Amino acid sequence: MNPVKTLAFMLVGIVAVLISACASGPAKGGPVDAAPAGLTGYRLGSGDEIKVTVYGEPDLSGNFVVDGEGEIAMSLIGQAPVGTLTLTEASQSIEARLKDGYLRDPKVTAELVKGRPYYILGEVNKPGEYPFVSGLTVMNAIASAGDFTYRADKGRILVKSVDSPNEREVELTPTTVVRPGDTIRIRERFF
Repeated sequence: MNPVKTLAFMLVGIVAVLISACASGPAKGGPVDAAPAGLTGYRLGSGDEIKVTVYGEPDLSGNFVVDGEGEIAMSLIGQAPVGTLTLTEASQSIEARLKDGYLRDPKVTAELVKGRPYYILGEVNKPGEYPFVSGLTVMNAIASAGDFTYRADKGRILVKSVDSPNEREVELTPTTVVRPGDTIRIRERFF
């Protein structure tokens, strides 16, 4: 085969692969929802640490801790209110503020780096406050707290989220997710 034709076929193949990769990648223009499974809908609050990435602007990007007022302090825009917002809403809010006279077309993402601590009470060997890590399940939380006591009800637990005034009863499964600020209570069994 002619070397020019061979090169042309190779280039066509490479272009096809690149077009396919671009078509299946994330759409341009919108913020990426950086919420891991279990954190979708999670509202940011005081003590949460988030990583804000402004693409092409490393001086504006970094880790920020949400203060007691529900704000983070960023270069250019100053205090940015993010408390009670989801990660996607925080990205959109920061993006809008940067568009308002600072950057032409900013692309912003926000990710949860470290959430508020969670609490585990009741029939565990070491009840108390523990640091939240992304992907945490109730089974991992119980293991961190020294496992169940011999009196523990291992089938159902009580969980109180930071955004709810009431505890809810939850069936304990290996995939039951812990969210930042949750209070988990392991009850004593009745028999």
